[in-house]
Amino acid sequence: MLKFVKGNLENIDGVEIYPIISLLIFFIFFTALFWWVFTAKKKHIEEVSNIPLTDDASTIKDL
Repeated sequence: MLKFVKGNLENIDGVEIYPIISLLIFFIFFTALFWWVFTAKKKHIEEVSNIPLTDDASTIKDL
């Protein structure tokens, strides 16, 4: 099956850019996620982490 895929990809002009684009998307996404984790307000994280423990439906509306 790999020969079938590789054979078809060899016929596409500019196919070598796709792995680079994939790596950039992966890197940008996880860099943004890493930045969000360290800059997120601790109070918000605490509220969201306590949602499963609360029985009050109004807590969900407040978020």
